[in-house]
Amino acid sequence: MSFQLNCREITALIGPNGAGKSSLFRSILGQIPYSGSIRFELAGGYPSRPKIGYVPQSPSFERSCPVSVLDFFAAAIARWPVFLPVPSALREKVTECLTRVHAEALLKKRIGSLSGGELQRVLLALALEPIPQILILDEPLSGVDMGGEHLLMEMLDEIRRTYDLSILFSTHDFSTLQLYADQVILLQQQILTSGTPAQVLGSTEFRSVFHLDLGKKGGEAP
Repeated sequence: MSFQLNCREITALIGPNGAGKSSLFRSILGQIPYSGSIRFELAGGYPSRPKIGYVPQSPSFERSCPVSVLDFFAAAIARWPVFLPVPSALREKVTECLTRVHAEALLKKRIGSLSGGELQRVLLALALEPIPQILILDEPLSGVDMGGEHLLMEMLDEIRRTYDLSILFSTHDFSTLQLYADQVILLQQQILTSGTPAQVLGSTEFRSVFHLDLGKKGGEAP
């Protein structure tokens, strides 16, 4: 497969369960072995291996977990022991990171008490430290209510406009694609089709895979 990610654009990866979406992400991240090769061609003098931020699929925490967002974040970015008080300089750094996703109010909340949308914001802030060239999110809308879905997608829209990065995410929620995605890739072990949301949602490949006809909603010309 071959596809292009452009700066300040959101690319959505869709496909049925088992299509290979998570495996593709993990291959890009170098987390699993794979055959063939993955090549990054970056313009503007960037290194051949880009910085990649990653938000995994549906992580869960014990509701009774006493670790705060501050402790969790400090341990992740500075390996600071969660049982020690966080120094003021590190606390300011964590606050700065959370501010990127308008989540600084969550600083003192217990990680186990966060809603699905709040947890995704914290993980998103973590993936943006340092600012990557490619941001990958595996099913970020899973476990998030409808209101939270649009808030999260608006956040991604703001991030792609604020920072010079590419966003690649997988989803089963097709209702958000036309509002936020610039490109959609339909995957089933290989790329079946790609293009604008209207083109992919109205394609024969999409109807064949999902048994849905979203051509009119996708805005495809008759």
